[in-house]
Amino acid sequence: VTLDDFYMDATEVTNAQYAVFMEQTGHRQPNYWTNSTYNQPNQPVVGVSWNDAVAYAEWAGKRLPTEAEWEYAARGGQVGQRYTWGDDRNLARDYANYQGTDGKDKWQYTAPVGSFKPNGYGLYDMAGNVWEWCQDWYDENYYSNSPGKNPLGPDSSPLGWRILRGGSWRH
Repeated sequence: VTLDDFYMDATEVTNAQYAVFMEQTGHRQPNYWTNSTYNQPNQPVVGVSWNDAVAYAEWAGKRLPTEAEWEYAARGGQVGQRYTWGDDRNLARDYANYQGTDGKDKWQYTAPVGSFKPNGYGLYDMAGNVWEWCQDWYDENYYSNSPGKNPLGPDSSPLGWRILRGGSWRH
């Protein structure tokens, strides 16, 4: 797959950013908005639906990335390596917030955005912390017949699902 140039924010959307969006648009509060475990200003917003994410992106003058764009960006320029930091899974705790605490991962739940080193493209938290929505519908067979340049994903999903990437503090 080849892609034209695209832009991606360096960090996940914070609760502080999402609060401005809600204040200016009257958009509903996401799930967990009043839960102090997840609602600190510098934490990533959680509990947003795909439609919420699209509404925020449009308000901000942006769009959700396609799955192909997200995967390319997440790699941070690494080629042929399993993770954005290399192939060693044992280093994961120094680069991602997931499943408990250890190493540099000291957060039981979501970490403040940008708490770990950025990848080679300067993007933070592409692995762990919170799941990130993509534009695409989910279809496990899509890439076997997709265009080789700028694939936009299928027109629908047999399961009615949209794509989530990156894992989370829990998975």
